[in-house]
Amino acid sequence: MQTEKHYRFFDVIMALFVTVLVVSNIASSAKIVDLGFSLFGVPLAFDAGTLLFPVSYIFGDILTEVYGYQRSRRVIWAGFLALALASAVFWFVSILPGETTWQGYAGDAAYASILGGMSSGGIVLGSLIGFWGGEFSNSFILARLKVATHGRLLWLRTIGSTLVGELVDSLLFVLVASLFGVFPWGLFATLALTNYLFKCIVEVLMTPITYAIVGALKRSEREDFYDRETNFNPFRL
Repeated sequence: MQTEKHYRFFDVIMALFVTVLVVSNIASSAKIVDLGFSLFGVPLAFDAGTLLFPVSYIFGDILTEVYGYQRSRRVIWAGFLALALASAVFWFVSILPGETTWQGYAGDAAYASILGGMSSGGIVLGSLIGFWGGEFSNSFILARLKVATHGRLLWLRTIGSTLVGELVDSLLFVLVASLFGVFPWGLFATLALTNYLFKCIVEVLMTPITYAIVGALKRSEREDFYDRETNFNPFRL
């Protein structure tokens, strides 16, 4: 059982994690990017949040590697609640009457087309379910691999856990959003594949930076937690 201990940078990493999560979800509802070429016959088109969202998994890796699954679990729930709150605010704003001048140059239709996804059931539910399943999968696998490898092969643990976590996240998000009619089923394979590939590529490319941050934090915080007796129940707060 982890004892309470003061850390210099834990709150900063938590704040960055939540910010990246919320901003990436806003970007996801605002625009779908098309790079203009295909991979294995599948066009590389993806929601704009895919550009930033992988960074949340890097923060998740850092949190679990340095501070352990239990504290990472708190941060995941904080991100989950922040995303739910942001979605509720965007929904509430969407039902408020718009000012006349604003209606002339922007209007409710523009708001709905750009930010409506943050208040639509499909995007919100897909984001929440995908995020929850993916982040907890990532954190659990990383924590278990750390014990199994005795703290060695960090690159294997971060990349391996991300491959599973991002797969769970991408499939759940696109599946739920498609079921609610947010994305057409014709884009299911494209969005799922490009989301997954792009996120995993970012994780691999960021591995040297992850190594540097993890090393610096372990030295500064004097912490390198091993989840040998941790209760991995995601609902245990």
